Amino acid sequence: MAGRPRDERARNVILRRAADISSQDGLDGLSIGRLATDLGVSKSGLFGYFGSKEELQLATIRVATSVYVDEVIQPALAVPPGVERVRRLCESWLSYSQRRVFPGGCFFFAVTAEFDARPGRVRDAVAAAGLDWSRFVARTIDDARQLGELADDTDADQLAFELIAFLEAANVTSLLHDDAGAYERARTAIRRRLDAAAAGS
Repeated sequence: MAGRPRDERARNVILRRAADISSQDGLDGLSIGRLATDLGVSKSGLFGYFGSKEELQLATIRVATSVYVDEVIQPALAVPPGVERVRRLCESWLSYSQRRVFPGGCFFFAVTAEFDARPGRVRDAVAAAGLDWSRFVARTIDDARQLGELADDTDADQLAFELIAFLEAANVTSLLHDDAGAYERARTAIRRRLDAAAAGS
């Protein structure tokens, strides 16, 4: 029993490194051998934690989800429901990508592109995380609508789709073109879109 907390800490260190690698090279670029080399540990020791590449990939998605919640969701939940929570949610996401919490930008953007057309447990886990995110954004928008801060006819799913598109465009443009200005353009687009959707606008 005494070894469990240490084992759990070691597992988390392994998985955090795995998430960093995956954000740049994809989940297929992840292997127990590469992790062992990066971390200076034995392959057999790492294999004992996960047993297979697929289990390693699934565990990596879970730890990346935990980081995402801490970096993006929790800061927004610290703000009362309404438009300001929507704004904080978008800003938290942009900050998470811009600060390179994962070196390859948004972990989920990277692995979604990799697995969107490939059936299996890993794809299902990636898809579930993406669906949870889009539903959370839509619920946050709908809360603002119900509070009277967004127009009554606001389509929460449509607005969530648009805001997420702005976020993801900033992420990929900054990475592909080394263009930090993409984040400010996204902030401008989000501000204008939310202003346009405001009640009484």
